[in-house]
Amino acid sequence: MKTFSANSSLNVCSRWRKRRPLPLFRAKLSSKTLSTVTSNEEDPLVSGLLVVSGLGSFRASMDGVPLSTSGPIDPPFTDYSKRVMYRGFDVTDFLKNQKDSRDEIVGVVDRSHWDHRPILTKSIVKFDLLPRGPTTVMAQLFLSTAKGKMHVVLPTQDGEDGDDMWQVSRGHIRESDLFTGEIVDLGIMIEMDGWDTIQSWTNAVDSSMLEPNRWIPPSLYETDQSLQYRWDAISVKSGAKSPEERSKTSDPKFFASPIGRLVPSEIPPLLPMERISPDEVHNLGSGRWLFDFGKAFSGMLHFDEGIPHPIVPDDYPRGHGFKAASENGDSFITVIYGESLEMSTGDINRVLVAGLGLHDGGPRHVSNPKGYTTDVPCFPPDHDGILSQRDVFVISKEKEISSRIARELFRQPHFTTHAFRFAEVCCTKDPPAGVHALLYRTAVPNWGSFSSSNVLLNGGYELVKNAMVSNMLSVQSDCPHREKLPYGGDLVANSPAALHFFDMSAFYKKTVLDWLDSQWDNGAYTETSMWQDLNDYAGIGRGAGETVWASAPPVLTVRYFQHYDDVDFLRISLPSHIRWLDFLNREFNAGMKEKGFANDLKGYQGDGSGLGDWLALRDRDTWLTHTAFYMASARAVAYISRELGDKDMQQKAFAKAEDIRSRISRLYLKNGKDTFDFPEEGNSYATPGPEMSLFSRIVPGEKRCVVLKNYFKRSGSRWPGDEEKLFLQELKNKTYIHDMLEKGELIEEDDTYWMGWSQWQGFNEGIFGIRYSLKTLSDMGFHNIALRKASGFGFGTPEYMLRHNATSLWETWWRSEDLYSRNHPMLGALAEWMSSSVAGVALHPTTTGGRRVLFWPRFPKSAGMIQHASATQGTQIGDFAIAWRFENLPSDKSLYNAASVKIRIRFLIPPGGEAILRLPPPTSHRTKVWISRSDYFPDLLQVRYDAGLKCRQRRRRRLGFPFR
Repeated sequence: MKTFSANSSLNVCSRWRKRRPLPLFRAKLSSKTLSTVTSNEEDPLVSGLLVVSGLGSFRASMDGVPLSTSGPIDPPFTDYSKRVMYRGFDVTDFLKNQKDSRDEIVGVVDRSHWDHRPILTKSIVKFDLLPRGPTTVMAQLFLSTAKGKMHVVLPTQDGEDGDDMWQVSRGHIRESDLFTGEIVDLGIMIEMDGWDTIQSWTNAVDSSMLEPNRWIPPSLYETDQSLQYRWDAISVKSGAKSPEERSKTSDPKFFASPIGRLVPSEIPPLLPMERISPDEVHNLGSGRWLFDFGKAFSGMLHFDEGIPHPIVPDDYPRGHGFKAASENGDSFITVIYGESLEMSTGDINRVLVAGLGLHDGGPRHVSNPKGYTTDVPCFPPDHDGILSQRDVFVISKEKEISSRIARELFRQPHFTTHAFRFAEVCCTKDPPAGVHALLYRTAVPNWGSFSSSNVLLNGGYELVKNAMVSNMLSVQSDCPHREKLPYGGDLVANSPAALHFFDMSAFYKKTVLDWLDSQWDNGAYTETSMWQDLNDYAGIGRGAGETVWASAPPVLTVRYFQHYDDVDFLRISLPSHIRWLDFLNREFNAGMKEKGFANDLKGYQGDGSGLGDWLALRDRDTWLTHTAFYMASARAVAYISRELGDKDMQQKAFAKAEDIRSRISRLYLKNGKDTFDFPEEGNSYATPGPEMSLFSRIVPGEKRCVVLKNYFKRSGSRWPGDEEKLFLQELKNKTYIHDMLEKGELIEEDDTYWMGWSQWQGFNEGIFGIRYSLKTLSDMGFHNIALRKASGFGFGTPEYMLRHNATSLWETWWRSEDLYSRNHPMLGALAEWMSSSVAGVALHPTTTGGRRVLFWPRFPKSAGMIQHASATQGTQIGDFAIAWRFENLPSDKSLYNAASVKIRIRFLIPPGGEAILRLPPPTSHRTKVWISRSDYFPDLLQVRYDAGLKCRQRRRRRLGFPFR
């Protein structure tokens, strides 16, 4: 298929509306070609390796047998103009086990380019800044012989006609999009059944008309746009280059971007990691059926018994119509996905999961006004103003018999994922049978766990993990429906939690490489690994993302090395990190001045330019986060340089980091109150503040205790959020009001009730302050207060989310029905704190490669809060584990506070591992410590099975887990 010319008379929307079903590619390896390799008995064929890549996603087959895993995103997301990944498939058995000479067929189903879609104005994702191009396949087959000869056949290139050739035809997928979903024509699917087998092979016709079952020679990918041209164009847009610095090249004729270097796939594929049965099925009327799967995740529906028989209602429910099919007399089944329900109607809240953030209010939501999407060019008309997550399965009137057969055989979409807990299926007379959901994520291994006697802690841990799992779709995204983009700030905040949950060795290496590809020529890093101009306004200019977000690459490199000891990767990444530090050295002070920050912070009271401790309840100290992560970047470069033996760079970077630390300390301790606050009229309210200074070792040693003491002077406040106000307007029960006032969940001022947030029995901190506060409190002897924050009740706590039926972490501490995501790991740092502080196992601060851990359990002052905890931390050499519990507790729980107890602690250290044990100081002269060693290795699998048996029984009986 020819690439659209940039000078086409059609605009982008007109081209998009003329789009046709997605292509199928196939090639024939003739028996004649194969016999030239296999017929030599002295040098026989020993292996066949098929390498394939497709933009944007592909699935390969041979002789009708699927080769690819069923993951919907392959290759993984990268800047395709810089780096494209391919996969290899061992097809030796197909080639060696032939009983007779016959031709072999390679098939490739391809989805349109991730960003090959119209540029929707008002969209969060800016597709014009991403590499763009037509649906493309790259493949070839390597045949190796016993004597080492290599034969390359079936390359995807322009070639003369012969026995071995590629063909292309339109297929059964009318449309496939990661932000909306798929439209599948079931009639065409069954008519083209077997298209990738020799029985269906026909010679290509010489025609530019591409229709289903009409096979023609494919076109060679064509563009005259160079990488330098593309890079210069977006560099000028970002401010990383001036127009005068742009290379003098003529404008290209074609819109397609250049394709980057081909590299082997760097991470595991997306796989279906869990099969989930619905908890409940509800009849919404008009042929709509609501499936509740009990938790939020990313994936799709799977129809075990095929697509159900559709009915055609007089009027389709909002969002379920498909005009093109209805006008043709075709019937169809639609599936709409979502995380939550509309409180007033009980159907799915489509606004909250609107792709690209595009919706018209829904119509009751206020973040976007009614009619917001009516003037958005190319907006899909069938989505009724809300860019919905939905799949459509068309049953053709003209192909009724084949459609019926296909309906019985079809199981699930191909190249899309949705974020959901609920799914609406429409329209059928009876509830569809055999419906399950498949949870998809990048198949990195699980290797961390946490459990305790405190159900609120366990619930918070599960909220974080479910959100993390939902957002691992070849990049670590912020939310799995709205943007699907990797943000640097989120990685800085919650990569410690991800490194606890999973083996991220391949995943985070690929993540840093993505950022290296996107680094501007002047050394600046971007806010996302593919530049989207999303928060550059909050950075220091010249193309740099907000300083914290743009500091993710060096910070993540250090954390990666501590876990995996990859010295070669340090050598690859250090030059880029040095360029980033050089950029900061040149531009930081001037950039901060342009943003309105005075050198001495005169008049500064927080909330300057920047994102800072994003979505905190307090004011945000953006100067502190900008400057502290300039320091963090310098520290990261110093650390990496030391590991590589570059003493000169180590000293320079460390000197810069120390100079920045000294400046922060001097300014924030200038007010004479030792509160670590603004130089002028500090109020101790902004975040992050003292907790960051203590966690990051900014405060001098002699000041740490007094700064911590003053930190405890902070207090909570009230929250005027919209959803909370609506709740309070309906709050009439006096007993309930009194109970909430007693617990501190409500504040009464002038006969008006406000939702209140607590400083010490909940969270007010944002994306970064959560980790700083919890770790500072636990490490400095106030673990009991950290436990109170994490297991508190009311607004600003995980309990508040659980109370409102959350199954994954929210983007905010407050409820949002239309703007902020309900499936977002941004606030997830508390999960790593649970394993490292509550249970007490974490990598030792000085380790590399995860060889040494620190066992440091912090025990509560009373068993009333928690009686036991356990955790596992995976490493490259094996699992380290800890479990502790209080024993000899009195039967009367009211005596827990004064009880003398025995604490039993068990550790597991894998062969070759080292561990440091740090226990709290004795509270009495009667305290005694015994240490013994096991002579045999326990059956951990059986122990874990037995421990989880009670939970499984409760889930099967649907008893739930009370958390009050």
